Amino acid sequence: MKKDLAFGKLNYIMLIVGIIIIVLGFILMAGDGTTEQAFNPDIFSDTRIKVAPIVTLAGFVVVVVAILVKPCCCKKCEKEIECEQADSAETE
Repeated sequence: MKKDLAFGKLNYIMLIVGIIIIVLGFILMAGDGTTEQAFNPDIFSDTRIKVAPIVTLAGFVVVVVAILVKPCCCKKCEKEIECEQADSAETE
């Protein structure tokens, strides 16, 4: 008995990759902060200010794309896509 899932295998893989990228972005943002006793200039590093937010945003984009990509409904559909790709490769 096959369950009819909302997402296909590719969608779930993309979701997992997107979530891992988001977590990586938050890890890059983490670190020690500045206290009243000592100033930590690392809070203004390029990694925390520029790279980490871009990585996190890229992760959210991957998740949105994973949700919007239409899953293939059956094996026959997958074979037709492979046949179309093979036909287009032969004509080139």
